[in-house]
Parts: sequence; structure tokens; C-alpha cells
Amino acid sequence: MENDITYYAHKRHTTKAYDPNKKIPAETVEKLKDLLRISPSSVNAQPWHFIMASTQAGKERVTAGTDEKYPFNSPSIRNASHVVVFASLLHADDAYLEKLLEQEDKDGRYPSPVNKEQMDGGRRLFLGLNQTSPEAEANWFARQTYLNIGQFLLGAAALGLDATPMEGVDVDALDKEFGLTEKGYGALAVVTVGYSDPTHDYNASLPKSRLPISDILTEI
Repeated sequence: MENDITYYAHKRHTTKAYDPNKKIPAETVEKLKDLLRISPSSVNAQPWHFIMASTQAGKERVTAGTDEKYPFNSPSIRNASHVVVFASLLHADDAYLEKLLEQEDKDGRYPSPVNKEQMDGGRRLFLGLNQTSPEAEANWFARQTYLNIGQFLLGAAALGLDATPMEGVDVDALDKEFGLTEKGYGALAVVTVGYSDPTHDYNASLPKSRLPISDILTEI
């Protein structure tokens, strides 16, 4: 049933080839943007930044992360309707934490100043637990950003789109191309999204293969 979320979980697949002539409608693109924005994250840290390419020139810039080291991924970037670079925050300073807190206040999340103070304290507590080193903090934020990628993939499927998550990208090259390090972020992965090319997308017709539930789930 198409109103069952598991239908889309079963239906989606990692797309291996895109139809370059099919573009995502503008209203659907806006829904993709909303998926990026509304994703959950630990203590609502929202530690991410995205680069969305839809023009051919924009997509060519994203291939800076694939042409040299991962050329097998370049055709999907060039042929997909849209491409999203997922980047995660490297460090949350006081200014960033204050920005989050004030946005939450503006959005009506705090019935009283006490609630606002408690949230600020709780967020700083969990952040502190993960600030044992710059690497630990960046890794914690990267894990939050992968939550976003998972939601984005399932959401794209529910919107009738095909997508491909790619870690086969040179993140250093992407950081350089888009000046991400200077902005306080680091590239993690690329997701292409659009419409499968049925002639060349061999993965579309293959059955899913997953370990049985008995291997991955312990019920107590």
C-alpha cells in the first residue's frame, strides 16, 4: 500500500543510472529542501550545510569530487536532475549555540525562560561530552548528518524519486571547491536524485537482499 512507509522502504533502490532528460518539478524540489531542513538531530543541533546543484554548471563543480578518484560516480552526478552535497559542522561555538537557542525561542518552543535555560544547559552538556577532541566533535556532528541522509533517501522515494548516496567522493576536493572548511564545515557525502534510466539502471530490477530479521533483531 502506497500510504505505508515500508512500501517506499522496499521500493527504493540505489540508482545506478539516471535519465538526463527528466527533471524534478519545482514543487517537488521545495519538498526535498524541506526534508533537509526538518531532519532530526541530537539536541536539535542541526549540524549541517547542503549544496544543491541543478544546473549543468553546478553539477560539473560537484564532479570535482569524483572525476579524478571516483570517475565511475561522475555520470550519475552529471545526469541526475539534482545533486546534494552533505556537509557537517566541525565545531559549535557559543555564537552557533546562541543562534540555535534564539531560533527555537522564535519558533515558540519555550513557554518560559526556565525552559529556555534548561534546553541551553542540556545541549551544552551533550556537546561537552563529545568535545573531548576536535575529531570527536566533528565525528559526532557527522553522525547527526547521516541521520539527515537516511531521512532524505526515504523521503525522496516517497516523493516518487530515485536517489543514490555516494561516499565515493573526494571530500577534500569538495571542501576546496565550495570553500566549506572556511565556513566551518566538512563534506561527508553526495546524494544524486532524479529519475532512473530504465535501460541502464541494472539495480532497479534486482531483488533486495538483506539479512533475515532473526539475525539483526533481538527481542526481549
